[in-house]
Amino acid sequence: MPEFTPTDWQAMLLSAQVAVTATLLALPFGFVAAYLLAFTRLPGKSLFDGIVNLPLVLPPVVVGYLLLLLFGNHGWLGHLFKSLGIQIIFTWKAAVLASMVVGFPLLVRSIRLGMEQIDEKLIQASRTLGAHWYDTLFSIILPLSGRAIFAGATLMFARSLGEFGATIIIAGNIPGVTQTIPLAIYDYTSTPGGDRMALGLCLVSVLLALSVLLINDGLLKRFDHKRQR
Repeated sequence: MPEFTPTDWQAMLLSAQVAVTATLLALPFGFVAAYLLAFTRLPGKSLFDGIVNLPLVLPPVVVGYLLLLLFGNHGWLGHLFKSLGIQIIFTWKAAVLASMVVGFPLLVRSIRLGMEQIDEKLIQASRTLGAHWYDTLFSIILPLSGRAIFAGATLMFARSLGEFGATIIIAGNIPGVTQTIPLAIYDYTSTPGGDRMALGLCLVSVLLALSVLLINDGLLKRFDHKRQR
């Protein structure tokens, strides 16, 4: 294992910070989107579903460029945030935004699949007994979707750790500021003699992703075990 520089350690820390922040911020929106797709007859539901899943089929560079147009200094949202004194582009917040958009479809799809597996008789029974929609949500849907929510959050976290294309467009590759592990690897691969450091960061990335998946698998098995008791 090579000796990592302070900048490399900052890239590792920033990757974790971006992934955690993006996942936590996206969770409530992902839950609402999954709920609308699973349980409502939303007008234009197919279009909404397509928009939610669009980042899965678009090249990440395209996603990053569209975000740059939207949140840039001349973009509508960029101008709005600028008037509030908030800088998005070329900050770590932009990296969070890129990870949120790219990983959001995975989060929504996982939660939606979990919701669609809930026995409809339970929901109908709660409505028959006069429960309001929010009572059904918090007493039936949310508890029974717990496994899917956790699985979706894990997938999004892992996806955020590896986000590159959208991040480099909207956040740039600024060491110590916006440089995550994938961006640091990109730097080393384009630097003479940087192969050894790039390989070391690749190994760190693999270990992090594998750890997340193993922890996810272990916790889900424990969750299922408790449910069966």
